Amino acid sequence: MISNAKTYLLSEVLDIKAALPLAEGLLGQRGSELVIDASRVERLGAQSLQILMSAVSTWHADGLSIEFVDPSEPFVQALELLGVEPMTFLSGSHAPADDLGLN
Repeated sequence: MISNAKTYLLSEVLDIKAALPLAEGLLGQRGSELVIDASRVERLGAQSLQILMSAVSTWHADGLSIEFVDPSEPFVQALELLGVEPMTFLSGSHAPADDLGLN
């Protein structure tokens, strides 16, 4: 885990209704190293995934670290269903969308 990082806890349901609050919540963390706790996620929609992917790119563009911890099984399954390689994405180690493990 990243030392001195802020932790952002994802909501249980990340559907289209959650997309705007998710984007606003992440923007509020901008400028800090970030650990995203995905342990409570029960449902992940495409719009929220796009926001999370954008966050990874944004953090890297800002020269900051971002990573995901404790991903729930439904979160990992949703990544796979949406065509994203979970281990590559969850590490937050790649910024451009082309490098996020998209199939």
